[in-house]
Amino acid sequence: MAAASKVVPAFLGGFICIYGLVSGFVKERLFLSESLVAMLFGIIIGPQAINVVDPRDFVDTSKFTLEFARYVIAIQVMAAGITLPRRYIVRKWRTMSVMLGPVMVVMWLVTAGIIHLMFEIGFNQALLIASCAAPTDPILANSVVKGRYAEANVPKNVRDALSAESGINDGLGLPFLYFALYLLNESYSTGHAMGRWFYWIWCYNILLSVVIGIVVGYVARKLLRWAESYDLIDKESFLAFSIGLSIFIVGCLQLIRSDDVLCCFIAGHAFTWDDWFREETKDAHFQEVLDGLINVTFFIYFGTIIPWHQFNNAELVIAPWRLIVAAIMVLLLRRLPIVVLLTRLTPAFRNYRQSIFAGWFGPIGVGAIFFAEIVLEEIEAEPEHYHLRSREIIVPI
Repeated sequence: MAAASKVVPAFLGGFICIYGLVSGFVKERLFLSESLVAMLFGIIIGPQAINVVDPRDFVDTSKFTLEFARYVIAIQVMAAGITLPRRYIVRKWRTMSVMLGPVMVVMWLVTAGIIHLMFEIGFNQALLIASCAAPTDPILANSVVKGRYAEANVPKNVRDALSAESGINDGLGLPFLYFALYLLNESYSTGHAMGRWFYWIWCYNILLSVVIGIVVGYVARKLLRWAESYDLIDKESFLAFSIGLSIFIVGCLQLIRSDDVLCCFIAGHAFTWDDWFREETKDAHFQEVLDGLINVTFFIYFGTIIPWHQFNNAELVIAPWRLIVAAIMVLLLRRLPIVVLLTRLTPAFRNYRQSIFAGWFGPIGVGAIFFAEIVLEEIEAEPEHYHLRSREIIVPI
C-alpha cells in the first residue's frame, strides 16, 4: 500500500503531463480519444505488461470500480444536462422519445440476440448482459460532442442530440437491467418479478429520481442566482457548484436507494432550464478540465484491471474469436440500422447522413462497466437464486 501511494501518483501525473503535450496532435491528427490512450497506458503499467501497478493489491476492485464509475458517470451526465440548450428535452421530445424508446429497446434486443447466438447461453441471460450495453456512454460521447474538432466537424443539432441521449439513457438503463435480473431470479414467479419491476424500478427508481432531480435542479438554480445577485459567492465556488451538486445528489439518492445517475442528469438540465448558468460559464473551462482528469484516471485504472485471463474459457464458451466477432456484429447491427430506419421520426437529424453518423456513434464504455458491477453486486447478494453462469460470463463479455 505504501509503495502504491507513491507509484500511482507518479505514473498518473506523468501521463497527464506527457499526454497533455501532444494531446492536440493525438486527437486531431491521429483521431484517437484520450480515453483509448489512457486505457492503453493502463494496460502497459498493469499486471499484464510491466506490472508496476495492480489495483487488486490494495483495493477491492469490484466495489471500488462500481463507486468510481458511479461518480464519473454522475459528474458527466450532470455536465451533459447543463451544456444542453434551454429546455432541450421538452423542445426535442419527439427525438428523445425515439432515441430513448424504440432505439434503446432495439439496441438491447439486438445485442442480446448476438450474445445468445455467439456464446450459447439462454436468452434471458443474454438480455441481462445486453442490458449493460444498452445505454450509450456520456464519457466516450465527449469525443464527438465537445472540443475543437467536434465543433468544427459535427453539426450542433447532432452534438446536442447525442449528448442528451447519452446523458439520460444511462439512468434509463436500470429498467432493462432489472427486467432481466428479476426474470432470472429463481425465487420470483413471473407475476412477482413484473410487479416488483414496475413499482420498485419504474415508480421508485425512475419516477422518483425524475421528481427529485427537477426539484433539486430548480432549487439549486434559484439559490445560486440569489447568492450571485447579492455578491455572496466567489467565482471559484460558482464554477464548482455543479460538481458539488452532482456529488450531493449521488450521496442522497444512494441513501434512499433510488436512481442517482438519472437524477443527476435531470437536475443538471433543470439547473440550466433558463440557460443562465450555461451562459455564465461558457467561457470558463473548469468543468472540462476536471472531467478530463477524472476520465483519464478512470481509464488508466480500467486498463490495469482488464481480466485478460477470462477471455478464453472453454467451459463458458468464451474464446477470443467469439468476442471479436460478437464485437463486430454489435458495432454493425446494434444501433446503426434502427437509427437510420427511424430518420424521418427524429427531427434532430436533418438527413440520412446525420442519422448514419449518429447511428454509428453509440459508444459502450463506463456505463457498461457500471451496470455490470451492479449485476454482480445483486447476484452476489443472493447467489442461491441465480444460475452460476449468469455471474461468471458477464465479466469477460
